[in-house]
Amino acid sequence: MAVDGAAGGEPALPSVTVERRVEWPDTDAAGHYHHSTVVRWVEAAEAVLLRRLGLGHLFGSIPRVHFEADYRERLWFGQAVRTELRITKVGTSSLHYAFTVRGESEDGTADGDGVAATGRMTIVHSAARAKGSEPWPDDVRRLLSTAGAQAPELFA
Repeated sequence: MAVDGAAGGEPALPSVTVERRVEWPDTDAAGHYHHSTVVRWVEAAEAVLLRRLGLGHLFGSIPRVHFEADYRERLWFGQAVRTELRITKVGTSSLHYAFTVRGESEDGTADGDGVAATGRMTIVHSAARAKGSEPWPDDVRRLLSTAGAQAPELFA
């Protein structure tokens, strides 16, 4: 389900926000989230986004070719976390994402300054056992380029 699109009625690149909680297995010996947890949160947001767009069939044919993250703040066990994933560019056979991970503030509200991590991820369209990439089908490219912001997935 799309929410308000770009200003001026132009198609907007898709995005979604997914809320989760830092679970015990997400933490390291110091009690804060382990760096690898961000990868899982980003991939979970990607799964929500692609399913919302009706593109769940792409899993198995969209390998990651680049992932980078900048870690800015620690997140602790039990803390609510929101991962915003945005498509920033649709290439011939690639798709570029940007993400922001935010933690709730100590009073339990979403804190606009609580950016815990930011980064980018790039995937390519490739058959499961192919040695190279292949162009996005036209219908997939259209959805990836114009579907706009999707409703957030939040827990109560």
